[in-house]
Amino acid sequence: MEWNLLYFGAGESSILECEYPLKWNAAARKGEAKMIQHGSLKPRGYRPRISDQLLRELLDTFCAVEVAGTMWCGKTWTSLSFGESETRVGRPNVRRIVEADPETALVGARPHVIDEWQDVPALWDAVRDAVDSGELAHGSLLLTGSSTPTKDQVGHSGAGRIAKLRMRTMSLAETGESSGAVSLAGLFQGSFEPHLVQQGLRPLAQIICRGGWPALLNADDAAAPRYLDAYFDAIFDVSMAKRGFSGGDARRVALALARTVGTSAKLETIGTDAFGEETATASASKRASRYVEAFKALYMIEEVPGWDAPVRSKSRLRVKPKRYFADPSLAANLLQVTPERLLVDGQLFGVLFEALCMHDLMVYASALPQAQAQPVRYYRDSDGLEVDAIIELRDGRWAGIEIKLGENGVESGFAALDRLRRKIARNPAARNPEPAFMAVLVGAGEFARYDAGADAYVVPLTALGA
Repeated sequence: MEWNLLYFGAGESSILECEYPLKWNAAARKGEAKMIQHGSLKPRGYRPRISDQLLRELLDTFCAVEVAGTMWCGKTWTSLSFGESETRVGRPNVRRIVEADPETALVGARPHVIDEWQDVPALWDAVRDAVDSGELAHGSLLLTGSSTPTKDQVGHSGAGRIAKLRMRTMSLAETGESSGAVSLAGLFQGSFEPHLVQQGLRPLAQIICRGGWPALLNADDAAAPRYLDAYFDAIFDVSMAKRGFSGGDARRVALALARTVGTSAKLETIGTDAFGEETATASASKRASRYVEAFKALYMIEEVPGWDAPVRSKSRLRVKPKRYFADPSLAANLLQVTPERLLVDGQLFGVLFEALCMHDLMVYASALPQAQAQPVRYYRDSDGLEVDAIIELRDGRWAGIEIKLGENGVESGFAALDRLRRKIARNPAARNPEPAFMAVLVGAGEFARYDAGADAYVVPLTALGA
C-alpha cells in the first residue's frame, strides 16, 4: 500500500508539484473555457484532469456524485480538489466508527468527500437516504470507489439519487505526452489544422509499459514493474480474496485476458487457458465468467460493445464486447514485456498500442458534450469488416477510427473506413447519417493531416486531445 500513500499523501511527492496547463482542450487554449471552481482541499501540485469539467457539472446537478475507477487512477485527488472536508473510510479507526454509525461519514463542510466508501457498503444507503430527505443541496457529497459492492450489500442502486463519473488513468494529453493539437471535439465540429508531429515508436513503447498512473509520471522505467506488481498484489491477494476468490486463479484468468486483450474471446477460451485443457468447457466458462465479472466490479477491465448504424439494430446486442484493461500497462505487466521487447515484437506492440489508443479515446470521448454512457464502440460484421473504434454521440453524429502502429498501415486503414462508409450509405431507406469524420490514429507519424482522396484524417496519438 505504500504506493498508494506515496501518491495520495499531502502533496509531498515532487512528481506533482508543477502547475499544468489545460493543453488538451481547444476552448481552454483560446481562453473560452469556463474556469473550474475548486475546493479548499485541492492538493498542492494537482494536475487538472479532463474529467474535472464533467465532475463540476455533475456537482451542480446532483446532491451526491460517485467518482469510480480502478485504484490508484487519481480518484481521491480529483475528488479532494473539489472538496471542503473529507472522511477517509479506508483508515481502520475511521472505518470502525462508520461501521457503527454510517451517518457520521456524512458530517462535514460541503462538498464533503467520502473516500473508499465501499469499505462500508451501508454508507451507500445512508447517502441515498440523505438525498431523499431533501436536506442536501446540489454538490453536497462526493464518494470515491474502486470497486462495486455485490448487490446483497446495498439496498438501493442509487439511480436518480447518486450520479456516477467513471474515471480512468491519465491520457497522454493529461500527462503532457500529447500536444492535444488535434481536438476530438473539434473534429466533430469540422475544425482541423495540420500539424508537424514527428513521433517515433520508442517513447510509445515506454508509455505503454509505464501507463497513465499519476504516481509514475516522472519515475524511471525500473519503477513501473514494481508499482504494477504492487497493484496486482493488492487486486489478487486483497480485493479478490475479500470477494471469496482464489488469488492464484485470479492471476491465471488475468493472464488469459492479457493474452487476448482487445478481442472478444469467448469465456470458455479464457477459462480453458486459465484452468487447463482438462477442464470441462462449461465449467471453464462458468469459472472464468465469475472472475471476469469481479474484475469489472473492481474496474480493472473494461468492455467495449459492438456498434451498428441503425440505433435499433439487434446486431448491437449480438456482437460480443471486446475487453481491455483499465490501463495498457496492466496487460504489459502481466505479459512481462519491456519497451525493448515491444520494439522487436511488432505484433504485440500493435496490440498494446491499440489498447493505449482505446484508453485515450474513452477518456476524450467521455468529455464530449453529447457523449453517451458508452461513447466508444467497435464495428464488426459477417463480411469480415472490422473498424477499431466508433464514437457515437447522442445527437446521432458518429465517427469511425482505425488504429495503426505506423504509416505503413494507413492505406489499409483508409480501405476499411471506406468500406464502412459505403455500407452505411448502401440502404437509403435506413437514413443513416454520414460520418462526421473518419480518421486513422497512428503511433509513429510525421504529420497530423487530412487526406482528400480518402476523405479521412491521419492523426498521431501524441497530437490527439479532447
